[in-house]
Amino acid sequence: MTDPATEGTWLVVGLGNPGPTYAGNRHNVGQLVADEMAGRLRARFTSHKARAAVCQGRLGAPTGGAPGPSVVLAKPATYMNESGGPVGALVRFFKVDLAHLVVIHDELDIPFAAVRLKLGGGEGGHNGLRSVSRALGSKDYVRVRIGIGRPPGRQDPADFVLSDFSPAERRALPLLVADAADAVETLVAEGLQQAQLRWHSAG
Repeated sequence: MTDPATEGTWLVVGLGNPGPTYAGNRHNVGQLVADEMAGRLRARFTSHKARAAVCQGRLGAPTGGAPGPSVVLAKPATYMNESGGPVGALVRFFKVDLAHLVVIHDELDIPFAAVRLKLGGGEGGHNGLRSVSRALGSKDYVRVRIGIGRPPGRQDPADFVLSDFSPAERRALPLLVADAADAVETLVAEGLQQAQLRWHSAG
């Protein structure tokens, strides 16, 4: 039985920085997940006036089955600390309830390769989340948090998130990205509680 909270259009935003210089950075893992989800939908991102790349589709629609929930995938074309402008504009353009806004981002306070979900709460010093919350005037949106772990030694966290994944991490990255995309699909199809039950018990 579908959770009523999953009905309606969802906006799923992958945070990151634009351009090839940042593409492999830890800070851009949210956009990697958005790309993975677009690939599953066989959809291509196109430029939107909200200063973002956007594509649309329906998640969880098995071949020959009923269409799944309507989803808009987005990647802001601004730098991370200005993500709020595009996200706010997309929320208004697509008339998305904040309960159906999902922001995918890197998380220093979660071990590498773990995926966690939460509704609301603080931003933990994440400039992208801070910008989104400020633009929306609310923190009441769902975050899909992708663990990248803490920097080694005394490395500045700001330098760490703007550096590329290590060779060992890159080998594990496709599975992590797929797990995070699965977590979003579970959230949209079954609701936050079921997604948390599944992914928070995954280790």
